[in-house]
Amino acid sequence: MSLKIIFTWWHKQTFGTFLKTLFFGKYVGSDSNGNRYYQSKKKERWVVYSNKIEATKITSEWYLWMHHTIDKIPEINDKKKYSWEKPHLENQTGTKNSFKPVKIKKNSIKKKYETWK
Repeated sequence: MSLKIIFTWWHKQTFGTFLKTLFFGKYVGSDSNGNRYYQSKKKERWVVYSNKIEATKITSEWYLWMHHTIDKIPEINDKKKYSWEKPHLENQTGTKNSFKPVKIKKNSIKKKYETWK
């Protein structure tokens, strides 16, 4: 076990989470990102992330399960439910893939009315 895991929470899990998972956690499943989900006898639910901790890596199905909205454990299905669905991505803010709106020049906007003089 690495010292990173013992003392820092941003490398998968802390030592406390490791012990809780070891003694009280029942493995329930994993998602397509490799995150592993656990549940205790008291119905507490938690996730051990596969890489760096980023809450937006949790898919919508597992998010619903984690927050006790649904009780059925989600299945791993990489197929899309609908044709318009996109694959799940984590938050892209601060990366080169983040959304950058197109800047509109002031002169290119045509007014639908005339301003008073």
